[in-house]
Amino acid sequence: MKGERTVNDTTKKTERFISRSSQVPLWHRQNLSVEEAGIYTGLGSNNVYKLIKQDDCDFTFKIGSRTMIKRKRFEEYLEKLYSI
Repeated sequence: MKGERTVNDTTKKTERFISRSSQVPLWHRQNLSVEEAGIYTGLGSNNVYKLIKQDDCDFTFKIGSRTMIKRKRFEEYLEKLYSI
């Protein structure tokens, strides 16, 4: 029938979304996961989590229970740091 979606249509859209997002380089993404931020900066995930817990952290936001990092603000924050 017209207007009905099949499982295949939904699967194709999901696959396209996943493949498109994984093809975007980290330095072009606006927001990064903690793991992606660690890869992008060369820091370990534990160090990224320590930075997130700092009082002056203004580069994170939550999507449900997932913490996302605003890449440009995170870069600016790292440039101001003397040591980690």
